[in-house]
Amino acid sequence: MNRPQQENPLGTAEISSLLLKFSIPAIIGMVVNALYNVVDRIYIGNAPGLGSSGLAGITIGFPIMIFLLSIGILFGVGGATLFAIRLGEGKGAAADEVLGNMFTILCLSGVSFMVLGQIFLDPLLRLFGASETILPYATSYMRVIFFGALFQVLNIGMNNFLRADGQPRLAMITMFVGAGTNILLDPLFIYAFDMGMAGAALATILSQALSTVWILAYFLSNRSHHKLQLRYLRLKKDVVFRATALGLPGFLLQASNSLLNVILNKNLLLFGGDIAVSGMGIINSVQTILLMPITGLNQGVSPIISFNFGAKKFDRIKAAEKLAIIAATAIVLTGWILTRLFPVQIVSLFNREPELIRFGSYALKTWFWCLPFIGFQILGANFFQAISRPGSAMVLTLTRQVLLLMPAVILFSRIWGMNGILYAAPFADGIATLVTGIWFFFGIRSLGRERCQVPCPETGH
Repeated sequence: MNRPQQENPLGTAEISSLLLKFSIPAIIGMVVNALYNVVDRIYIGNAPGLGSSGLAGITIGFPIMIFLLSIGILFGVGGATLFAIRLGEGKGAAADEVLGNMFTILCLSGVSFMVLGQIFLDPLLRLFGASETILPYATSYMRVIFFGALFQVLNIGMNNFLRADGQPRLAMITMFVGAGTNILLDPLFIYAFDMGMAGAALATILSQALSTVWILAYFLSNRSHHKLQLRYLRLKKDVVFRATALGLPGFLLQASNSLLNVILNKNLLLFGGDIAVSGMGIINSVQTILLMPITGLNQGVSPIISFNFGAKKFDRIKAAEKLAIIAATAIVLTGWILTRLFPVQIVSLFNREPELIRFGSYALKTWFWCLPFIGFQILGANFFQAISRPGSAMVLTLTRQVLLLMPAVILFSRIWGMNGILYAAPFADGIATLVTGIWFFFGIRSLGRERCQVPCPETGH
């Protein structure tokens, strides 16, 4: 065994302590990061002159924000996975090259979206289902958000490298800095300065800019184990392609989520009007809060799995996955119970209009019927990404959103109207969990074998 593997605790420390060390900061950080959009919705939903129309405006623009997030995940998660694998193999210079290449491509992506967003914003929002009533609110918010696209992409992407560089606590603190700033600036810009939707967006991008500066300061300082170096900023085709392939499942999950929200908004507008769009905005916020801990848990366990996969320590991978799945199930089960017991109180946090509370409470309980299974489904799909099998991860990631939920929303709504839209979610969740369970079982069994024991997309045998 080479020296980097002997010294790195990812290959030697107790799995339970590693999972706590890496996952708890990531979970806290992701929940805090989720507050960006949730806090905006709470302040806007309760602001005079905005209310449910403001909520609907953010909901219409939400697919765009998800897509920006997906770009950060594509190159951040993919790059950090490759970074961790290279470290597990003892290739420090190759890991530095991954870090530099991903920083460059994140910058290029952020600037490109900033420019394209300003040019095509209005037609894009109309395409996404904005009514004439809601369009001014959505435009005011997203115009400012696009100006900060570079910061959002860099913030999400580079934070993954903080964890992979052995700094999970710093990654958590970085998110605290950004989200805390956003929480403080929102009431100042929305209420004190009377900036409305634009004020909420400005608070968001200023907060993300601060987080980005915080991250870059680390990677340019002597505190970092692996620094951003000028010689590695030049893109190399093989590095970009490999990292992109590893990040593709996470990207497709978020990109498909963006498309799903577009389809949802259009059907909600058709069968329930603007109030249904506002209600789904609340559901999106609650779902973000409930599932972000699972995303954080996945981010914490991924470098453990990737490193030990590179080091060929397969028993440690199995132990880490078992603990992570138990923790994920406990988290989502707790969230499910809360949505059963307190739906009215949850919806009332965002807005107190009686019609919205009635629809939102019913929709919340219906949409989350199969929530207790989602933790396993997410971890099971991402397990394959962490062991460098992006094909399997991609198939399992797309099963729920693309193959099941989107068609179900379209088909069920034509048969059962609004109820069809809401019950499409538990239908997709249940079947996707079953498929993932079968695939995951054989994937775990195949670890360390020269050939897969069942057909897999990467090998074809």
